[in-house]
Amino acid sequence: MSSASDQRILELRSVSFSYSRQRSLIRGLSLSVGEGEFIGLLGANGSGKSTILKLGSGILRPSGGDILLWSKPLHTYHNRDRAKLISYLPQTLDIAVPFTVRELVSMGLYPYDIPPAMSVDSALDMVGLQGKASAYLTDLSGGEKRRTFIAMTLVQGAGLLMLDEPLANLDIKYQIELVRLLKTLRTEKNISVIMALHDINVALQFSKVILVKDGAMLGSGRPEEILTDSLIKDAFDVRVNIIRQADGVSYIHYGDNA
Repeated sequence: MSSASDQRILELRSVSFSYSRQRSLIRGLSLSVGEGEFIGLLGANGSGKSTILKLGSGILRPSGGDILLWSKPLHTYHNRDRAKLISYLPQTLDIAVPFTVRELVSMGLYPYDIPPAMSVDSALDMVGLQGKASAYLTDLSGGEKRRTFIAMTLVQGAGLLMLDEPLANLDIKYQIELVRLLKTLRTEKNISVIMALHDINVALQFSKVILVKDGAMLGSGRPEEILTDSLIKDAFDVRVNIIRQADGVSYIHYGDNA
């Protein structure tokens, strides 16, 4: 199995961000993503997860601090060059044009003159939509539409996937299959993943968890180090019981609010 290396793909150094003169949404945040890392970006709604991913993917420019991609300032990359290295999936997937599934997934190939190894058909097969290639997005369920966008993200062929709540609207079956797929890509292709999520039990499956609240980091490390009852209480304002089994598998049982 490939493991995460010390080579840093993406670094955020003391990054801050605010819109105009509004209060800072991100405050002095520093984090890094290494090759082959599988990171869960965990926090409550409004904690800054989406903004962090937008900053890390180059959609937003920081108000302060530095963002480096392969040790080079992120903002110096041409859009197409950046898209070959980072594939970003937003949380909101509204699109008005009546594209078919195949047409939308093919858009993931836009950075390339010569397409990468993964074909559109392979990506559709990976997300279980091989029978929907000719269907229109407007005829899909919310979960099918999200899987279509995930396939577009995969076919882009980037070494770093930045995914904003990709499990939203997915049935449990497809949530499990997507996490399994991402783990396989990490193992076989050394792809790095940073995924925003708010489900603590899902976060237990990641090799590293970054816990955020109000645009600042509460902790970063292995799930068993970060997902403690005190840190979870601080981040989510909810009491939990952490059930650890002899085989190493843990579960979070939610209790009453304090």
